[in-house]
Amino acid sequence: MKNCGEELLRLLSLGKPLSDTNHFEGASYVVSGSLYSATVRSYFVWMKELTKLDSRLRVYFISFVCLHVACKISIEGSSRWMKFLAVLCDDLGCNISLLETKKTSELVDFLQNSAVEHLTTFRQLEARDFGFIATIVTTDFEAMYAFKRGDYQHSLQLSAQNVRTLLYAVRMPDVLLLPEIIQLLDDDIVSLTALTLIANPKCRDEPRNVYITQLTLSLYLMTQCQLKLRHSVTSLDQTLDYIKVAQRRHPLDRTLDQLTLKLAERKILTHI
Repeated sequence: MKNCGEELLRLLSLGKPLSDTNHFEGASYVVSGSLYSATVRSYFVWMKELTKLDSRLRVYFISFVCLHVACKISIEGSSRWMKFLAVLCDDLGCNISLLETKKTSELVDFLQNSAVEHLTTFRQLEARDFGFIATIVTTDFEAMYAFKRGDYQHSLQLSAQNVRTLLYAVRMPDVLLLPEIIQLLDDDIVSLTALTLIANPKCRDEPRNVYITQLTLSLYLMTQCQLKLRHSVTSLDQTLDYIKVAQRRHPLDRTLDQLTLKLAERKILTHI
């Protein structure tokens, strides 16, 4: 396995990059990409490196590992992942013996909830360290998880607040739409990202092709929640206006942002 800290160290050598939002997100992308060869051994190595390099990325890594294992368990069952889960429990502060009695669906729920708690902490750390140069909302993953659980009212409340905060922001964080995160969204987003891969199988090699902004995510969740809660046409018209503003503010080469916003717009227009 390639030295897990090598790429992060390269980024650090560029001049304290983790104090800059762009390089910090680049480091986050490197961390999330490590999961495709995840083993108990590589987990220990990464945790050791990240503990030395950056505590914020350590929190982020734990959250992505939770989501990665949740994906694997939902597809393959829990038996082959219990050893990994036992190691992960030490960092989650839980007892593996309690998890061993849970059904597959309960394990997945536990891991997703743990991941969202860590991702929310990660956002809070971002806001603390980068809030003076970017507009950062800290409840985007919480809104996503509420939507996943069917708590559309809570998801809408958080997403609408985030849209109002982010609509005219100059800089904001991105949300990485890899399979680990997509499991917290719906089938339409799964299909949308799959279509981008069909059109260009190598598109995930370029980080900007797998990100959407916090604003795009919030508008998509806001749209979906309003439709599920059967909001009025007046309410949907206001969201449509927000979407049009966001479309103008996102560059055309932000393909996944533009596609997601177009999908949200199309859903409203079809409903109206």
